[in-house]
Amino acid sequence: MSRLQHIIPSGIIALVGIWVAYVSFTQQPAEAFLFPRLISVVFVTLALWTFGKALLGWSRVGQGVSLELAKTIAPGLIVAGIYIFWGAKTLGFYAAATIAVFLLITWYDGKPMTAVSSWVRRILITALIIAVLYGLFALLLSVYTPRGMFM
Repeated sequence: MSRLQHIIPSGIIALVGIWVAYVSFTQQPAEAFLFPRLISVVFVTLALWTFGKALLGWSRVGQGVSLELAKTIAPGLIVAGIYIFWGAKTLGFYAAATIAVFLLITWYDGKPMTAVSSWVRRILITALIIAVLYGLFALLLSVYTPRGMFM
């Protein structure tokens, strides 16, 4: 097992964490980014810690990220990228999140696409996840979410 299998993924995650923290600390209005700042600082701390362990060779647990695993998670990363860089700003947080969650559940669900019951379950799970997101962000935390065409 190569150390690069731990160094490369943890380095990429650390870079993403640094980028998210930078964005949360530089965007205006500042009060709208209070919650993202808190989360991003924790995320960056854990990501840099993991990257440091990988550099020092202390991350000898697991097999690292194989090509097969990378192929498995690629569709999720593509959906997440489209959501982050286009969907949330264009469609709005909740509309884009609904589409992204539904696509991810549909892609990774092992049930046949022809079964009506699997489609009903996918729709119900998506609705439940979005309801929890709405309850958490809009009602409980009262934080800013990206506004778009549909909220």
